[in-house]
Amino acid sequence: MSTATPVPDSLHHHARRMGGRDPREAHRAATPLELFFDLTFVTSFSFAASRYAHALAEGHYAVALIGFGFASFAICWAWVNFSWFASAYDTDDWVFRVATMGQMIGVLIFAVGLPPMFASLEHGGYLDNSVMVLGYVIMRVALVFQWLRAASQNPARRRACLTYAVAILIAQVGWVSLSLSHLTLGPTFAFVVVLVLIELAGPVIAERRDGGTPWHAHHIAERHGLFAIIALGEGVVGSVAALSMVVEEHGWSLDAGLAGLAGTGLTFAMWWVYFILPSARILHTRRDKAFGWGYTQMVIVTSIVATGAGLHVAASFIKHEAHIGPLATVLTVAVPISVFVGSIYALYSYLMGRFDRFHTWLLLATAAVVALAVIAPPSGVDMAVCLVILMFAPVVTVVGYELRGYRHQLGALAQEEVRPAE
Repeated sequence: MSTATPVPDSLHHHARRMGGRDPREAHRAATPLELFFDLTFVTSFSFAASRYAHALAEGHYAVALIGFGFASFAICWAWVNFSWFASAYDTDDWVFRVATMGQMIGVLIFAVGLPPMFASLEHGGYLDNSVMVLGYVIMRVALVFQWLRAASQNPARRRACLTYAVAILIAQVGWVSLSLSHLTLGPTFAFVVVLVLIELAGPVIAERRDGGTPWHAHHIAERHGLFAIIALGEGVVGSVAALSMVVEEHGWSLDAGLAGLAGTGLTFAMWWVYFILPSARILHTRRDKAFGWGYTQMVIVTSIVATGAGLHVAASFIKHEAHIGPLATVLTVAVPISVFVGSIYALYSYLMGRFDRFHTWLLLATAAVVALAVIAPPSGVDMAVCLVILMFAPVVTVVGYELRGYRHQLGALAQEEVRPAE
């Protein structure tokens, strides 16, 4: 009588104990489910960037900045909530998968709420975040369930997991209350600041209990890198928009080639610069730096998306559909690219615990490129040429690191890794 061959655990998705992953697990990489989850944020970034670009092109700067800032934090925070939990407790069983699907549904509903939120700021002078909050409620019901499951099945870290669950619930009650209050923008802004501080404080408090959660340094660095690549997709879309507008307006010409080169080159150089950061290597030995690193990542991703939106504005200007001048148009790209480069250098200094004089020269050269791009429009320089000039802002860092920076970084890493954690 034959017996059935047992099925390896890796080939089925029966419920497993959520005891926490090994933070030093070899060859830990993003899973297909995590990549699938990330796709839901493509829509969110697309809606936020398009509405932001439209408001900028209309000259509605307050609407653009308030709406995009609020949307970007909410998008990034939703992604962070899932990704850091998954880095610590991904069991890849059917329970985890179904809960993740619930969060994906919440993200999609949240994305649907982005256009009404921008419209409320533009036409009503208040913040209508009701649909966004509904999406967050759905996401967080699933997430709180996951944290409670981890607390139940991982007694050694029970207090840390429960702290996460409680912090999320407190913050979410606040967001629901805000969405029902219909306050004017002044009180709403104050309320939002308080709720954001609660959101950011939750993980800081939780990770100080029971030694924190077992997130994986190399895995989480890879996950944030993939998130940045999703954000860079807006730069690709913006590049196509600028190119198509030039072709539609002037046909295939030198300007068309310059617009395509500028958008693609700018996006590609930003990708190159992002991965200069030695994130995984530092976080592996200095887990205490995770909060400063993780929160700065949200600024970096937001600046990447804003740069792509700026390319959309430039496309509208080229087609004579923007209601702002050439200088303001260039600034819609120059400002976020400056924030991006500055954030990268600030984060590098934070990780390494020092500011290198070598970086001073690279930052000065970058500032000179941005300044040249900003003074070009009043001199009558074509928009496509201005974008090409801006392309060289991140290229400065790329060239600097290829010539000298990587050797310099290796020496600094060797010194950093022998220093004891503070």
